[in-house]
Amino acid sequence: MVRRVGRVGVNPRTGREWRNGRSDPRRAVRADLLQGAVHSGRFLDEVERLTIAGLLDAGASVRSIAAELGRAASTVSREFRRDRHPTSGQYRPRSARTRAESRRPRPKPRKIDVFPELRAFVVAGLARKWSQEQICEALCMEFPDRPELHLAIETVYQALYVQGRGELRRELAEALRTGRIRRRPRRQVGTRQPRFTDPMVMICDRPAEVEDRAVPGHRESDLIIGKGQKSQIGTLVERSTRYVMLVHPPADRTAETMRAALTATVQTLPAHLVRSLTWDQGAELGGHKAYTIDTGVPVYFCDPGKPWQRASN
Repeated sequence: MVRRVGRVGVNPRTGREWRNGRSDPRRAVRADLLQGAVHSGRFLDEVERLTIAGLLDAGASVRSIAAELGRAASTVSREFRRDRHPTSGQYRPRSARTRAESRRPRPKPRKIDVFPELRAFVVAGLARKWSQEQICEALCMEFPDRPELHLAIETVYQALYVQGRGELRRELAEALRTGRIRRRPRRQVGTRQPRFTDPMVMICDRPAEVEDRAVPGHRESDLIIGKGQKSQIGTLVERSTRYVMLVHPPADRTAETMRAALTATVQTLPAHLVRSLTWDQGAELGGHKAYTIDTGVPVYFCDPGKPWQRASN
């Protein structure tokens, strides 16, 4: 009589192969029989771990396994390094999953709370007006043989800004060079607030005639800040002829001041020589919609963090 393994209904040898991985990758795992919780796409699931084990036994490289799973090679390498058997070095999918899930529960105690000497070092560094980068580098130099006392920069920031959990005294937040007691949010690109109130038209939507420079009148612009941020001047570079005009904001570089200065400058030109304007995402052009209404000139913006897309300017 064939013995069964619980509700899965397979032979014990098959169960062990599911746990430890199969040496023959041609024998596909019955993924529909696997029982377990639904996993987030951020983490490897049980089927992926079984695939890793089978391909490792077959001698596949980390990069080829990653390509098979559609994952980054670093993900597979980290999974094998962290979750393989500590003694034999073999990768067993089920035990690997157990190790991974044991590391996942949150919250975990912070290093700054666990090691008093580490906390004292960070406090002393902040009192000396060291930056978070300097503190982390100094820890590596002061304790080269104790990796448990090494910190990531983000750890120091979180210890400073997470109030009410006892990581550091509130007064230490004032030691930050920025002088901010609250942290400025850094959301993912897709969830950030819009740069301007009025929606931007991006550089990829510029007409094709702008790219080939055959038609004059398309200009790229920027704002140059003087020494000590006490003066400013704008530039208007025509893409076809490279002719440069300067814009002189009278007193400051607010959006309203720049809109008025740009409008006054381009209105001195014939209409056929003012067809479009391309700018980076500087706050000084927050009034771009009003500028377009006043002059009839559309404004296009570079992608975030890519001012070099205005190559002529």
